[in-house]
Amino acid sequence: MKNILVAFDFSRNSMHALEYAVLYANVLETGISLVWVDDSTSEETVYQTIDHDIRIEMKASIKQIGDELNPKLKHGQINLILSKGKVYREVHNIALKQDAGFVFAGTHGVSGFEQYWIGSNAYRIVSSSPCPVVTIRSNYNFSNGIKNMLIPIDSSMETKQKLPFAVKLANKMGAKIHLLEIYNTPLKVIRKRIDKIADEAKEYATKHKINFDFETIEGSNVVRTILNYVDKKNIDLICIMTDQGTTTANKFLGPYAQQLINNSPVPIISLRAKEF
Repeated sequence: MKNILVAFDFSRNSMHALEYAVLYANVLETGISLVWVDDSTSEETVYQTIDHDIRIEMKASIKQIGDELNPKLKHGQINLILSKGKVYREVHNIALKQDAGFVFAGTHGVSGFEQYWIGSNAYRIVSSSPCPVVTIRSNYNFSNGIKNMLIPIDSSMETKQKLPFAVKLANKMGAKIHLLEIYNTPLKVIRKRIDKIADEAKEYATKHKINFDFETIEGSNVVRTILNYVDKKNIDLICIMTDQGTTTANKFLGPYAQQLINNSPVPIISLRAKEF
């Protein structure tokens, strides 16, 4: 398995994301790289001196964190990568250079479906990363592992690309997959298209002998419908696509993915179509 990157800034959110990444690293038999990015822009000598001192302190702090968490890693170890620039851009470049399998990022989450965190580093990492990104809130308890994964099914062709990835991960984690077909339109042509993709998803899951459930739900608000299902079925992880074009038939365009990541109480894996 490829290396795991964790976007790290010593906050409670990023520390929680690191601890969650250890769970994946042990199952996927890989190590973890912590990416800390100095995003200061000053060129003055006094600030360069401060930057130097900060980096020394960062290395010492990371070593302490590594000493605490390395015993929990079954394969590999925790390494530190220091970089300078825009956080999301540096995470993207490092992920490309290392051919990373996952990027992990902690989120604050928001209250209310109209609020977005477009300017935050976490959102920019999700939208620009060349590999799947796992986002997790600092208050999420993952002590029971990953037992139930949710795959929402929409009318886009890209939605099918989640299946091979999700099935492989579910097999590794020993998790059950929940295929959720959501009708949010009365248009028969779109509903038939969703049905066709759902049938292909069920066929794929059956072929690969994965434990799965399938359910169809009518819901005008896709995000609320998904989150209600998450609560009802004790979902531990949601798998979504993030960039699916601009047609009105696609339910998981930027705003929907954004609302899910903002409001989901459970971790989300975000995948981009061009990854595959």
